[in-house]
Amino acid sequence: MKKNSTDKRTRIMNAALDLIAENGFHASPTSLIAKNAGVGMGTIYRYFENKDALIEAIHQETHEKLITEIFSEDSEKQPVRERFIRVFTNLIKYMIRYPHISKFLEQYYNSPYGIDKKREKLSSGDDPFGKLMNYAKSQHIIKNLDNHVLHAIAFGPFIFLLKDHIAGFIQIDDEMIGKIVEACWDGLKR
Repeated sequence: MKKNSTDKRTRIMNAALDLIAENGFHASPTSLIAKNAGVGMGTIYRYFENKDALIEAIHQETHEKLITEIFSEDSEKQPVRERFIRVFTNLIKYMIRYPHISKFLEQYYNSPYGIDKKREKLSSGDDPFGKLMNYAKSQHIIKNLDNHVLHAIAFGPFIFLLKDHIAGFIQIDDEMIGKIVEACWDGLKR
């Protein structure tokens, strides 16, 4: 693919990501995405079959970058508690650094686009979080609960607080991140 083609595709994806994060899926028409990307509307369809394909491509790319970054220092040789603390600390810092990605992913996983993928990931336990949870359960380190429940306990508090941080209600700094992650761990451990 030529550099100009890659640049246009990236601009389209970035414009769509930003618009969807702020306005939602339905209030982000392809005409506005094209305008914000600085391309003609027909250009979108050179790279993506339709808006749904664009949204799926954004999800795939953002999810891969997120997982790569937050699990970059993870090692199965480390104790589970250390792994959990490091991974969730990385996750919170990433979401604070990229609030538009946080907003997009929240909308995605709570929409018809992502509900089935979310259900599939939680049921399979095949994603990195699921593998960590399954291993911790097998070692009797965390509570023996369904992964849906464990994810809610682990992710729920930080997602709620992240929303308040993005909205300016609270300020999450490194000290607060440490306390949030410890509290989430305390909810999971036996």
